[in-house]
Amino acid sequence: MTSPDFAALLRESSLRVTQPRVAVLDAVHEHPHASTETVIDAVRVGLPEVSHQAVYDSLAALTAAGLVRRIQPAGSVARYESRTGDNHHHLICRSCGAIADVDCATGHAPCLDASEDHGFVIDEAEVVYWGTCPSCTSTP
Repeated sequence: MTSPDFAALLRESSLRVTQPRVAVLDAVHEHPHASTETVIDAVRVGLPEVSHQAVYDSLAALTAAGLVRRIQPAGSVARYESRTGDNHHHLICRSCGAIADVDCATGHAPCLDASEDHGFVIDEAEVVYWGTCPSCTSTP
């Protein structure tokens, strides 16, 4: 798979193309479910002088533009992923914190249909599956 043209993605979203934004997009694509610190470390490989604030600002702009998705599982720091535009869910290991994507819930799922919408126009249901990953299950 070829890597996306990050400059084109930024332009299509009416965002100015900057080195930090391109580097942050690349880091999020390379490190799914990355914490902010992981993104900063990855960006600094190519841009050692980039500030924390530049990365935070880039993540905020990219999230607002829909190029990056921010998730924050209970008890965890914020994580960022490049898989946007679909209503996928996550599996999270209670032991090590590993996160895996799960496609949208299928079959009969009454809890995904709100019993009362209170006038809201609902466009997304967030589901988080918690459990123990294979690595932690096999650890004595």
